[in-house]
This record gives sequence, structure tokens and C-alpha cells, in this order.
Amino acid sequence: MKAEDASNWPVGVHERLAAAGVRMVAYVPDAGVARLIELCQGDETMTCVPLTTEEEGVALAAGAWLGGRRIVLLMQSSGVGNCLNMLSLVEICRLPLLMLIAMRGEWGEFNPWQVPMGRAAEPALELAGATVHRVDHARAVTETVEAAARLAFSSRRPVAVLLSQRLVGVKRFEE
Repeated sequence: MKAEDASNWPVGVHERLAAAGVRMVAYVPDAGVARLIELCQGDETMTCVPLTTEEEGVALAAGAWLGGRRIVLLMQSSGVGNCLNMLSLVEICRLPLLMLIAMRGEWGEFNPWQVPMGRAAEPALELAGATVHRVDHARAVTETVEAAARLAFSSRRPVAVLLSQRLVGVKRFEE
């Protein structure tokens, strides 16, 4: 990906998800992946399901897999804590779970409430049995998502791609 295409990484990610056979997208709305959500909503081959809480996405992913469909769960790092107990379902039943996680609580964060889970997301996911890949630069996003999807669906394991706050952009609070 060229430097001038750095802000267009959601297009490449959408293409890789479609190529991996992902036909469902579960998400909690978030500005960090808003463009990716829009692309998936515009794709007639994908069913997009907005969630009220992230752990619903883990249950939906289990049901989708049992029904023969591949799914990706999009969420913010603050939602990782909501999913931890549900990840035991994925671990024990050997279900694939592909997660793309927009990070908060790091690069330029304005909200101190985001910092603890931002720090804890990666080790918490690893302790819950997930393989975790971190992406800090746009040039590595599409190949990382492609590799993560291949690993999740072929090994039937949870795999998370952490999209750094530097990549997805810093949120600003306007008074």
C-alpha cells in the first residue's frame, strides 16, 4: 500500500475479508472502523449485524460457524473486557473467531477511562487463548487481516488483529 493510500486501508481489508469467505459482520459501531463497516454494509454478499454489546458477537460467531458461515467481529478495545468470559466458548468448542479491534487508550488518547482496557486488551486476549497481531501502519493492515483470517478459519481458533490508535485515528472531544 502506498503512503498516499494510507487512509484507504478499509478498502483493502474489506477485499481481504470478502476473499476469505466472510459473509457476516458483527459490530459495535465505532468511528475507528466506520469506513470498513460502510463498505461491508454496501456489499450484497455480507450480512451486517449491529450489536448492543461485544459478547453478543462471540455468540453470533459461534452460531454463524455452526450454520456454515464465516463472520468477523469488529469492536473497540474497551469491548474486549466484555468478551472474556464468552471466549471460553470459542476455546472449548474449537470455533474460529476473527476479531478486528480498534484500539483506544494509547496514542494521543483524550479519555482516561479508555487507558486501562487499552493496556489490558492484548494480554487479556492472549490469556483467553487468542492469537494476537498488532498493526501500527496502514501498509501492513491488509496482509495481517488476510493472515489472521486464514489462521482463524483453518485452525478454528480465536485470532485478533489490534488496529492501533495511531492507525485508526485519535478521537477528539469537542466542547
